[in-house]
Amino acid sequence: MTVPIPQDHHMSDPVAPDSNVSADHQASVTPLVSPEVGPIGLTGRPIPTFTAPAPLANHGPAYVIAMTNQKGGVGKTTTTINLGAALAEAGRKVLMVDMDPQGSLSIGLGVAPSVLEGRRTVYDMLMDSSGTPASEVIVKTSVAGLDLLPANIQLSAAELRLAGEVAREFALDRAFESVRPLYDYILIDCQPSLGLLTVNALTASDGVIIPMECEFFALRGVEMLRETIGKVKERLNNRLTIDGVLPTMVDVRTLHTRETIEAVHDMFGDEVFHTIISRTVKFPETTKAGVSIVEHAPTSTGAVAYRNLAWELVSRLELKGAVAK
Repeated sequence: MTVPIPQDHHMSDPVAPDSNVSADHQASVTPLVSPEVGPIGLTGRPIPTFTAPAPLANHGPAYVIAMTNQKGGVGKTTTTINLGAALAEAGRKVLMVDMDPQGSLSIGLGVAPSVLEGRRTVYDMLMDSSGTPASEVIVKTSVAGLDLLPANIQLSAAELRLAGEVAREFALDRAFESVRPLYDYILIDCQPSLGLLTVNALTASDGVIIPMECEFFALRGVEMLRETIGKVKERLNNRLTIDGVLPTMVDVRTLHTRETIEAVHDMFGDEVFHTIISRTVKFPETTKAGVSIVEHAPTSTGAVAYRNLAWELVSRLELKGAVAK
């Protein structure tokens, strides 16, 4: 059975209503069928159908993904939370890492700043990964198989303290050594800048996902980010790849959005995900509740989209042999 994802439309398609979905179903983005090539999405590409990933016999080592964009408000934290929850729903063990001193990822998963007072955080782990291993920082979330390395405002001091350290760009990579064998995916929520914390995240990662708001001012910023990723790959981490560009906050009713998605596809080609994320009132509700949309409203269009994103990501990584099947 194919369950459409209302977020992705052909340019002439009207906005689709909410759809119910089960994790056992197949999913694909909503198409307009062309007699020549079949279903076509907003990016002008034929739309594949993604199925739920098969269960894993064993877990680990983790594939590490940095969720990054130096522009704020593009959906990095929302994507980290909901992609992680959807991967966990698919039977993957996931560790999420808050690398933003604002602590938005931690708050979005129900870990308030007051809860972190007096306990170890990502800051302590970065400063001394041998004295404070990641295993002592991990917090369990309400989702089975989904854990968190939390952070708070204390992390803002890390860049200054790391600046004088030898191999300062590898602090996070060193910290992951003890937990990498325990998880299938590690998702890093980066701060909206290209500072030392973000460079640490890129140095520790196997791949990058770039959430991008669909407006033209974002295009230049993403091009600058791609240059930074290229420099990190050349100088610090030769395994780093761009796993995908994710259009977020999409409103398919506007010509501006459609033209922006076309421009993004012209710039990045098949690195752009088929799955896109539309605006929905459910996202602010889940932030307030401190849970993922997959858990809070599992049949909503947002949950369906992030479930499909998880399936598409796993399909991509399995296809290139980056993760175990």
